[in-house]
Amino acid sequence: MRSLLAVVAALACALSAPAARAADAAWTVGPGGDGRPYFYLEGVPGAVLEDKLSVTNPGAKPLTVRLRPADAYNTSSGSFAVRGARQSKGAGTWITLASDRVTVPPRTRAEIPFSVTVPPGALPGDHPGAVMAAVGEREAGVRIHLRVSGPTLAALTVEDVRVSGGIIRCTLVNRGNTALTPRLTVRADGLFGQVLRRAPRTLPELLPAQRVTLTEKWPDHPSLDSVKVRVEVTAEGDALAEASASATFVPWGTVAGAAAALLAVSGGTALWCVRLRRSTGRTPDGTGAEQADGQRELTGAAR
Repeated sequence: MRSLLAVVAALACALSAPAARAADAAWTVGPGGDGRPYFYLEGVPGAVLEDKLSVTNPGAKPLTVRLRPADAYNTSSGSFAVRGARQSKGAGTWITLASDRVTVPPRTRAEIPFSVTVPPGALPGDHPGAVMAAVGEREAGVRIHLRVSGPTLAALTVEDVRVSGGIIRCTLVNRGNTALTPRLTVRADGLFGQVLRRAPRTLPELLPAQRVTLTEKWPDHPSLDSVKVRVEVTAEGDALAEASASATFVPWGTVAGAAAALLAVSGGTALWCVRLRRSTGRTPDGTGAEQADGQRELTGAAR
């Protein structure tokens, strides 16, 4: 059963335009027909799949909308995003719109047909894309969850686990050909037992062949301990991956203070010894200065 995160209805890339008209801001875009939240299309290599995009203009003036297809991908932080104009190399190039510009009359909903032509050599699995609509500087879109029929594989890896201060970082990679919604578990064991145990949490959807960097804050980490941090992810389709890293926590501020105090005590002792010798004529071990001088002369006379 697909997660709600996997069926995100619309991708809004709204960039607030100065002095944007209320009528322009109110327009909406979505799948045509029965109110679906997104497009789901599936076919074998070579198939031509068809659907319709709906654009609604509730304003009192005609609305001209620019349309374009796009590839979808994950940003480095895991967010769902789409390629810019003329940057698509995957599913976005398979999509053909009936028109790349449409004028929608006032208080009207227009439906624009489009087709998806699956290349004959397309690999099985998910090929995420979107259809984008723009008016002025505001752009919004509808996701196309496109699957090419054939064997599917759910596979994840966790890489580059690192611990720095109160931050745990790692890289999560989708090695399979289906979109996954991973669940993350983080734990750590120290010299005297477990020091961290996070309840599993659901991450944003990870698309095929994508990698994201995960960051976990650990503000209450031990001040003095040697720990092993383990990161585990699971997903539908029996996908499972785990990796670990070791870290040593030392309260360097306290250590530096103790070292400074030790140096101060050592310096004071040395100064006391020098002063004692000068005032009494004796060495720290109690030997008289004259005896020491005599020993030096005797040593020299024996040569």
